[in-house]
Amino acid sequence: MRVLVAGSGGQLGRALAAMAPTGITLIAPPKAEFDIGNEAQVAALVAEARPDLLVNAAAWTAVDKAETDEAAALLTNGTAVGHLAKAAAATGARFVQVSTDYVFDGKACRSYRPDTPPAPASAYGRTKLAGEQAAVAHHPAPLIVRTAWVYAAVGNNFVNTMLRLMAERDEVHVVADQVGTPTHAASLARAIWTLQSHSGIFHWTDAGITSWYDLAQAIQDEALRLGILSRAVPIIPIATVDYPTPAPRPAWSVLDKTSSWAITGPARHWRHELIDCLKDVAK
Repeated sequence: MRVLVAGSGGQLGRALAAMAPTGITLIAPPKAEFDIGNEAQVAALVAEARPDLLVNAAAWTAVDKAETDEAAALLTNGTAVGHLAKAAAATGARFVQVSTDYVFDGKACRSYRPDTPPAPASAYGRTKLAGEQAAVAHHPAPLIVRTAWVYAAVGNNFVNTMLRLMAERDEVHVVADQVGTPTHAASLARAIWTLQSHSGIFHWTDAGITSWYDLAQAIQDEALRLGILSRAVPIIPIATVDYPTPAPRPAWSVLDKTSSWAITGPARHWRHELIDCLKDVAK
């Protein structure tokens, strides 16, 4: 199977390459050669590559910056998805779009199902929802995989930010009233490889529920055990109101994975995936 990946240099793109099953021919052009915002370039590259599957792992993920530059975020997260979906449909390729918990407002008190009506509260969420809509509009049977709190051993993510701050500061302050599920990019990549022959909307994260504060505690505990950090620092829980950001963050980001786990089997608990990630950091 020939698989073309957009966003191959990101943390999910790298994980898709690392987790690729036997028999996959992976086509992973760099961003400079695969500008998903350029419709003509996308159409030409996809026509030449003739993939059986096109996976979009590219995204504008600067959540706060999207509030002041929503047009730029929309180009990557919305309009460009239409370019990819249209090109995949034209060549008969299946299409996978990766989306986010931010399509919901985070005000629920139960897990969000794939059929829960979206209600994004931020520009980032609106642009990612636009991407979902573009996938459906331009491809006959896209697979949309919503996820949350993604991290990896490399890249700009919460785990690496916490490791840096814990090494640099005498204490760190972390929001304790936002709840969700951390998702290892490797785990998400494995799920996408399993789900890729399906269509529709699926939710995927690792198992379990936690807060950013408790995740930070786990990061420090495991990093100390693995020798990544040499000292423990106090981790101070704070409220969302004590750490204002341009974009509102969902207070509740727990996704219902029943339909995806019926296909892939249950995910591992987030703490086990975190340990695997930190072992990679320690190498």
